Amino acid sequence: MSNEFDKKQKLGSNLTLECIARIHTDFPEKFGLPRQSGLVDTLKAIIIFEPKFRNPDAFRGLDGFSHIWLIWGFHQINRVQWSPMVKPPRLGGNKRMGVFATRSPNRPNALGLSSVSLDKIEVHKEYGPIIHVSGIDLVDQTPIYDIKPYLAYTDSHPDASEGFIQDIREHELLVEFDEELLKQIPKKYHEALLGVLAQDPRPSYHNDPERIYGFYFAGYNIRFKVIDNLLSVYEITKL
Repeated sequence: MSNEFDKKQKLGSNLTLECIARIHTDFPEKFGLPRQSGLVDTLKAIIIFEPKFRNPDAFRGLDGFSHIWLIWGFHQINRVQWSPMVKPPRLGGNKRMGVFATRSPNRPNALGLSSVSLDKIEVHKEYGPIIHVSGIDLVDQTPIYDIKPYLAYTDSHPDASEGFIQDIREHELLVEFDEELLKQIPKKYHEALLGVLAQDPRPSYHNDPERIYGFYFAGYNIRFKVIDNLLSVYEITKL
């Protein structure tokens, strides 16, 4: 019996993934990104496909869906081997959980899954069909391996159990942003940036009121402090 199972296990074990597209976002690094897709629905991005996948026929019917699934790769992760246990940041970075019970990037296969809003499909003269999305949680130039339509009747489970995350809820901070500082950034980015800041970009286990944090967004270095439930933008520098 075990030999039969072993034979079946080997079927498809040499499957390889090919990058079909790359997403272009305002985050060159992961620090500052929302922890999950959909948390900041004003964060926009575009998906540009590799030349061999720009056939318009491949996109026929996709514009009828409001949301899509992106299957992508953690391309900025430097790792030699995976670990069966990881330390989820949402648990303070000290408690270990099984990797398959988390969304940690340190996985046997460094694959990510995001549900994003499909805003529109643009037919570009040079790049062919381009997908505009919002509610992203991906770093700029992340490779996309597949796209599938989101189906609310089967993909949504409002009563699903959330395991050890059940009692850990996302909280929003009050954001203090001087108007003169905000004017340094193009107005089209204001709403998205305020949404990112309200989600608290710091690691969950950081709570140092004297520390100045910073992340890169849309070509700017955003520096801020957090005291209790108030985030204050300290400085903005154009890169």
